[in-house]
Amino acid sequence: MRHGDKIKNLSRTKAHRDALLSNLACQLIQYKRITTTVAKAKALRVYVEPLITKGKENTTHQRRVVFSYLQDKEAIKELFDNIAGKVAGRPGGYTRIIKLGARAGDNAETAMIELVDFNEIYGKGVGTAAEPAKKTRRSRGGSAKKAETATATEATPATDAPAAEATAAE
Repeated sequence: MRHGDKIKNLSRTKAHRDALLSNLACQLIQYKRITTTVAKAKALRVYVEPLITKGKENTTHQRRVVFSYLQDKEAIKELFDNIAGKVAGRPGGYTRIIKLGARAGDNAETAMIELVDFNEIYGKGVGTAAEPAKKTRRSRGGSAKKAETATATEATPATDAPAAEATAAE
């Protein structure tokens, strides 16, 4: 049984797996998009998204924590300077995995993993980094919407009345 065993081992030892994920994360941060196998992409998503969240808070402590995972100064600079600014308004979900099909040599399932905010095709436009995080709590939104619809319905008959009088006069 494998109770409590949530880590994807990728058929590697702990040291080999840590080195692999560190290298993949550095390449993803540098190039914003990499192609690898589906299993590695899914393991990389779990590894790199908390690091990007730490990159939002640009303190010496967070830089040291991220450096303990990546061991690459250039990747740290890119993460804290460029990537953190673009993902500041996003509450999570910084990566996207797109399956590409089987690899020719060994028939392994391949996938492209990319940073969501750096794809102009799927992006909503330039300037989304300045927007605050979207609020998803809806418990108190009902009373404000009722007040808006009440004022809208009061204004509607007043604007339709002159049009009705004009048609009646004809």
